[in-house]
Formats: sequence, structure tokens, C-alpha cells
Amino acid sequence: MPFKMSLPWKITSISLLWLIFISFAHYELNFIHGSKKTIYMGYMPVITNLAAPLLDHASKNNEEIRFSALKFASFAEMAEALRNKKIDAAFIIAPLSIVLRQQKEDIKVVYIGNRHESTLVTRKSLNIKSLSDLAGSKIAVPMRYSGHNITLRKLLEKRGLDTKIDVVEMNPPDMASALSAGALDAYFVGEPFAAQTLRSGESETLFYAEKESPYFICNLVIVRNDFIKEDPEAVKLLVQGAIRSGIWAQDNIEETIKIASDYWNQSPELVGYALTQPKRYAVDESKNRTLYNHYIPLESEMQAMADNMVSLGLLKDNNIAGLIDDRFAKEVKFDNLSKDITSILK
Repeated sequence: MPFKMSLPWKITSISLLWLIFISFAHYELNFIHGSKKTIYMGYMPVITNLAAPLLDHASKNNEEIRFSALKFASFAEMAEALRNKKIDAAFIIAPLSIVLRQQKEDIKVVYIGNRHESTLVTRKSLNIKSLSDLAGSKIAVPMRYSGHNITLRKLLEKRGLDTKIDVVEMNPPDMASALSAGALDAYFVGEPFAAQTLRSGESETLFYAEKESPYFICNLVIVRNDFIKEDPEAVKLLVQGAIRSGIWAQDNIEETIKIASDYWNQSPELVGYALTQPKRYAVDESKNRTLYNHYIPLESEMQAMADNMVSLGLLKDNNIAGLIDDRFAKEVKFDNLSKDITSILK
């Protein structure tokens, strides 16, 4: 007599098979398999971190190593992920690296991300023409440990406005909507977040970072020192690929826009605007919107940053001993770069 499965058992069996199928599909789609080495990179979707999606895209079909870009909503969350070894490298806001080092985290700055690319925008209806016009206003920066906060507060201090303007911390993805809702009067942030309200007509540019701080550092890359000790070749390839990706991006802007917009979940029009507007200067590179060729971490720059943080009460001392490891950035060469994005890893 053939076995007849009851309806409840049929439902249970079908549900169990469906669960197994979904779990397998999730695993196949979201995890990297095989024997290839995988380096996990934390990043925020800003131009200074453009190397992260480009490295991920370029290494997808690489047989030996994969650079997996993991997008974070905040720099604080990214720092904790690196601290707890959930990621191998962090494209992180520059002053936070000093804080982590002073908290006894054994980290190294190995590469400076693309410079400049940050903008202070104001609500268009306010008709702001200078920082003095913002007296009594609220301005957002990504966090207290950011080049944006340091630069802005030094400017306010110089003009005697440091007690007249409310500088608040806000995650970059939230800034545009906060300004649109009237909760902010201005914000200073890396692109493309300023471009969001510029393109919609809700804001105006008060200044670009390079006007007030030439060679402005927004983000840089830190890795744990134990990662360098355990796998210096992987760190070398990470830094080499990241730096070469910037030079590649300059010469392949349309493909760069497409890749970045896919990873950032932003429109190509917005990403293109942020990457190309205003036009680059041909003579004075210090005025360029984005600089890709000043990537070596300099102790003098990081020391000046620490000094400013102490003067603003953000740190108790300016010690940056052991923070920088510039050997990988200094070794980068630009041979064999071609239109093929995979060439950034060769």
C-alpha cells in the first residue's frame, strides 16, 4: 500500500525544502567561495573612497584575491568593525585614525584617499554669502573627529564666530534630507552628499574644501599592524590597487561613474556631477576638485592635524607615534595601466 503523506506533513516538507533552497541561494549570492584570498574593506560612499568600489569591481573575477567592499552607515561603526577584526581595512575619516591610535589600537595609515572633494553648502533660501552670515545657524559635519569639523571650527575661531554658530555631528547620508526639511542651515561634507542638494536647487556652495584648506584630507586607509605582519603582500596589493584606481578613474570617467553609481546606489547623473563639477584647473592642481596623485601619508600633515585637534580640545595630546606606514604607497608604480579596470591590480 503506497504511503500517503498527510496535508500537514506536505506543508511542513514543502516549507522545509523552500527554507533549504532560500538558504543555499542566499549563501551563493552573498558569500565568496573557493580558495581565493578575500580582503574585506569598510568604506562610506564618498569620492575620497572611490578606490573601494573600483577595487571590488576589478577583483570580482580575479583567481587569486578578492577585495570585497562593505558599505557602512557611519565611521564610528566602521572603526568598531576594524577594532573587532570584522574587516581588514577601513577607508576612514582621517582624524579618527589618530584617536584610534591614541586608544592603543595598533593600526597604520597606509594611504591617503582622493583629496579635496568636500563642499560646504548652505540652504538657498538663506542667501548666505559668507560664514558671518551663518551666525545663529546650525551646520552639520560628519563627526567631531573629521577634517570638516577641524577646518570649519578653525575658520570660525579665526573670525570670532566659534560661539555664534552651532556645529553638530550627523552621518553624511542624512545631511541632504535634514537640510531639505529645515533641520539644518548648512553642512560640510564629502561628495556626492553636497551635490544632492546642489542639483535639486535647495542649496548653494559657500566654499569648496580646497579654497580654505589646500590638499585637504577627508579619508585615508588604515589597517591593523597584525595584518601587515601576517600578509604584507596583500596589503601591498591593496594599496597599489587603490592608488592606481584613482589614476585609472581620471582617464576613464564614464566607466568610473557607472561603477560608483551601482555600488553607492546613487544616480549616474548625481555621481557624474560630483566627479566633474566644477571643471578641473589645468595649471594649478591645488584648485582641482579632486586630487588623485597625493596619496603618500606624510607625518607632517598628520602631526599638524593632531596639533589642531589638541588646540580645539578634541585631544589631550598630539602624539601620533607609530601611526604611519608609508612604504607601500611609496612603492606604487603606474606601469601597465590600460582602459581595462583589472589593470589596476597588475
